[in-house]
Amino acid sequence: MRIPLLPMLALLVAVAFGAQAQPLPEGLPEDAGMSTQRLERLSATMQRAVDEQQIPGAVVMIAREGRLVYSGAFGWRDKQRNAQMAEDSIFRIYSMTKPVVSVAAMMLVEEGRIGLHEPVSKYIPEFKDAKIGTDLADQRTDTSTFTVTEATRPITVQDLLRHTSGLTYGAFTQKTTVQEMYKRAGLWSQKWVLEDFVRTLARIPLQYEPGTVWEYGHSTDVLGRVVEVASGMPLDRFLAERIFVPLRMADTGFHSPADKHERLAEPMQDAATGRTPELIDVRQPATFFAGGHGLVSTAGDYLRFSQMLANGGALDGVRILGPRTVQYMVADHLGSDIGRGTNYLPGPGYGFGLGFATRLATGESNWPGTVGEFFWGGYAGTYFWIDPQEALIAVLMTQESARRQHYRVMLRNLVYQAIIE
Repeated sequence: MRIPLLPMLALLVAVAFGAQAQPLPEGLPEDAGMSTQRLERLSATMQRAVDEQQIPGAVVMIAREGRLVYSGAFGWRDKQRNAQMAEDSIFRIYSMTKPVVSVAAMMLVEEGRIGLHEPVSKYIPEFKDAKIGTDLADQRTDTSTFTVTEATRPITVQDLLRHTSGLTYGAFTQKTTVQEMYKRAGLWSQKWVLEDFVRTLARIPLQYEPGTVWEYGHSTDVLGRVVEVASGMPLDRFLAERIFVPLRMADTGFHSPADKHERLAEPMQDAATGRTPELIDVRQPATFFAGGHGLVSTAGDYLRFSQMLANGGALDGVRILGPRTVQYMVADHLGSDIGRGTNYLPGPGYGFGLGFATRLATGESNWPGTVGEFFWGGYAGTYFWIDPQEALIAVLMTQESARRQHYRVMLRNLVYQAIIE
């Protein structure tokens, strides 16, 4: 009997890695310059958040100097079913998919299959001769006129990686005609095939001139299609063969197979509204390999991915990227000439690299970090950051979107206060 490629690869990873194995070698906090006593504040805070029904549950992992110095599971994996959280629980990581797909694209850059300077239309012809859609307001009549003009330059692959493509989401900012066109096209559906999704997206005008404004949007979804075209294989297969299997990320992919459904973390009912947030159904095999939001993962798997980046592109003898490529990715690619849009998610003190927000100043931000630290998060509450100066990685996994920013900042405060040398 022949086993299909991807399930067979996942099986090999599970056998080699072991479902319950630690993602990194364990170490004592004190041996890595952290305080066990001070880390107990983190445990107490997360447990209090569960007890006060602020979050259903969470998994937190911290690595320093390449060793796992803290790992905790709190609360409920599925509160409605009284299923407790475990360290190997599986989460929908939404936009934490973006750094993974960004790494995939840079692997192809290293192989000479993609150039950051190249127009996206080289890989997706529908993006040739892109248009810009603008709402021009007339304050005298309190009306606006929608105009469409030619873009003065093409979208480049670099624009996709740093979110300066002119593409948008439409969920975070004041609604525009372009965003309404996104809605009418059904771009939030999960029933797409990536190729068709990108072709549909290309027919809608851009929100901004390429290369002029940082705007969070579907850039990484399009980047995923560029990876498909340049590599000659579907995105799910490329990620599995080139990243997940080599890094032994046994529980990361675009859906959760039946034998892992009992490990899926779920959101809880909101006490104020009585509603339970509706997240992506990852129990069925995906048809839409969304490079911007489609993956599921565990805290341990993502810690391994993060440690690879912290190591300069390699982990356990496996090299994914060259160290100079990682340095280039986490440098600021915006500078002073590119606008920050109406809702600049990285926040004060941060620029943006090729897939990550990157810290430019120790101050300015309202959360701690050091220059060169980089991070990103996901809609449903997941979050990670890597601090090269401190040899530090932290991963938070939860399925609570409404309070996600509060607990991200809280986690940072609690992790940095535990560093004592």
